[in-house]
Amino acid sequence: NLQESESENKLDGETASDSESKSEFGGSPPVPTSDDTPEVLNRALSNLSSRWKNWWVRGILTLAMITFFFIIIYLGPMVLMTIVMCVQIKCFHEIITIGYNVYHSYDLPWFRTLSWYFLLCVNYFFYGETVTDYFFTLVQREEPLRILSKYHRFISFALYLTGFCMFVLSLVKKHYRLQFYMFGWTHVTLLIVVTQSHLIIHNLFEGMIWFIVPISCVICNDIMAYMFGFFFGRTPLIKLSPKKTWEGFIGGFFATVLFGLLLSYVMSGYRCFTCPVEFNNDTNSFTVDCEPSELFQLQEYNIPLVLQSVVGWKTVRMYPFQIHSIALSTFASLIGPFGGFFASGFKRAFKIKDFANTIPGHGGIMDRFDCQYLMATFVNVYIASFIRGPNPSKLIQQFLTLRPDQQLHIFNTLRSHLVDKGMLGALEDA
Repeated sequence: NLQESESENKLDGETASDSESKSEFGGSPPVPTSDDTPEVLNRALSNLSSRWKNWWVRGILTLAMITFFFIIIYLGPMVLMTIVMCVQIKCFHEIITIGYNVYHSYDLPWFRTLSWYFLLCVNYFFYGETVTDYFFTLVQREEPLRILSKYHRFISFALYLTGFCMFVLSLVKKHYRLQFYMFGWTHVTLLIVVTQSHLIIHNLFEGMIWFIVPISCVICNDIMAYMFGFFFGRTPLIKLSPKKTWEGFIGGFFATVLFGLLLSYVMSGYRCFTCPVEFNNDTNSFTVDCEPSELFQLQEYNIPLVLQSVVGWKTVRMYPFQIHSIALSTFASLIGPFGGFFASGFKRAFKIKDFANTIPGHGGIMDRFDCQYLMATFVNVYIASFIRGPNPSKLIQQFLTLRPDQQLHIFNTLRSHLVDKGMLGALEDA
């Protein structure tokens, strides 16, 4: 009876040891790995050792991805937002596919359908909020959009509740725990992928420089840490990633900080990068034209006395944004890699090399963006904490949605406040 009970518990997912998990998952890696290098590269690099072959494959594909990155930047904000959405969907697909392969033998009903349905619900909620915030005039002009905007959160909750009820109805005896595993798997994936991609788009609306510099710093750190580690690496950094070394980690840090300073200096001089991305209702297109803020105007700074004798200068002219870029590049170098370590731990837990075989030599899309998502959250928090104050345009938008009597009450309150401060009288005299 005891043996039968233990066997039944294994089927229900009631045990948690590695050996039992192996039986539960079917005993094989969920995502088989293979050599996905293009045949052309295989022939061209056939005389090299596996170490140098991997170096050239990664290098060539990295240059191709950087070129593609420059192209989508040139194409403008709308294309960038579309690419972010595509990357989000692909990352979600890669993680969910691992979950599906892990539990595939149980043929859990509705799992894939519900996963994609929840993705749709969460995207509808987040991007509906974004549309209301940034395209307020357009939303108010169209009656259907105005109704959807007004009841957006209720509709979002109703959609999610429908999926929740569908999940409860799909529960099958003896697979309860496994199904709840996958319910949690889906929601954690949504938290990691959708929330972060939403924050990336919010950063983009603050100005393309807030989108390009952080992403470029993560890319630079990834490349330079690999280069320093490849040529000078001797000391292992962390057990989760045996190939990561302290030499690569430290070398990547200094290279990334220097890169961030130089890139910020170049980009701060162009309005197309520094101006907030706004929607022009007259032309129904995005515009990035404005008077640059103080962040993007050259200022003179005194160099500390300790460094004056070294560099030979007393002052230096630089953009204030360059100082902020030091914080961004430092985070990308010191904390950003932990997103990669987290992903490494996840892959080791399920005995897989990469999330997918989308990019030869690099793995899946998620393998390339594991650090970017952590960076997106930091940039959004950094902007909200140290850069952006209350947005007058959003306050006016909310003010215009109030009833006339509410608007009049706010007007009288504001007028009294300005009179008490002595500002209204001065303005009327002027």
